[in-house]
Amino acid sequence: MKILILKPSSLGDVVQALPVLRLLKRRFSESQVYWWLSSDLLSLLEEDPQVAGVFSFERRRWSVPWRWPELLASVRQMRAQAFDWVIDLQGLARSGWLAWFVNGRLTVGVEDPREGAGAFYDLAVPRSSPQTHAVDWYLSVLVRLGVDVSGDFEWLPVRSKAAAVVRQKWPVLNHRWIALQPGARWLNKRWPVEHFIALVQRLAQDLPDHRFALLGSRSDAALTAPIVRAAPGRCVDLAGQTTLPEMIEWLRAVEVLITNDTGPMHVAAALNKPVVALFGPTDPRRTGPYGQIDRVLRLDLPCSPCLSSSCRHHPFMECLEALQPGLVGERVLQRMGRMELARSE
Repeated sequence: MKILILKPSSLGDVVQALPVLRLLKRRFSESQVYWWLSSDLLSLLEEDPQVAGVFSFERRRWSVPWRWPELLASVRQMRAQAFDWVIDLQGLARSGWLAWFVNGRLTVGVEDPREGAGAFYDLAVPRSSPQTHAVDWYLSVLVRLGVDVSGDFEWLPVRSKAAAVVRQKWPVLNHRWIALQPGARWLNKRWPVEHFIALVQRLAQDLPDHRFALLGSRSDAALTAPIVRAAPGRCVDLAGQTTLPEMIEWLRAVEVLITNDTGPMHVAAALNKPVVALFGPTDPRRTGPYGQIDRVLRLDLPCSPCLSSSCRHHPFMECLEALQPGLVGERVLQRMGRMELARSE
């Protein structure tokens, strides 16, 4: 059996879709599973033994009309594979069109009525409720296909080469680590950097044996730098310094991740690492850290979750601004089993 999964982006969404791959391979061990993936995420699936091949989606390159022939050639390559199943987990109009054009024997996908992608499928699977978590929605596709979704699986296998590079570049084995992710794609999903600074200063006092790993892309350096300065000698600034596989192996090495609603949060949840997730405009029931939704910190405000990428509320960004570092620090200590320190505050 040959299967194509369409889930090009983003990092968190792709990570949440990986159980579909794992469970398909468990049910059909001899199957060949391919993935349509954004070019900036290719390293996530490189060397994955359960992936037969990856078709790269060059989003930026193919955004201009004179390069559309390249896109069409890529689609024809997928069609030539004569897939038995094409599974669209993106649920957008463009992915629905692609699923139809690839012309598998059976085309199935998640149905989002806003995009109308369901019209392209042989079998459309709607979200069972507005609050259904993305992972459960993706798994419901397998249920409709008769694939058992119970039982354990390895969500993100160890990448031995990346782990070796992490150990070589940084003193990851010499200390106990707490990771922080101060960035996020939406500005209004970012807990204020001043709060991160206050949090690190408190944890540095309460946990003298621990160090802090600041995660982020190169564009997050302006956020991580002041946090590093708040605890000299206790922080490692990794913004823009790691590959995607190295970031994953860093998260495998830490004890807890303090994070906004962003891709590394889903990576940590997939690794079964304790997460303290800070939510404002987004709904943790839909996109929170899977298996740890009850550990999300958010304020119960009339405007939250607004699901908007910009804040129109007054006071501005109250949902995150009013989430105090003391409360977050207490939750971190609880997640680390340091109840005596949490109670002393």
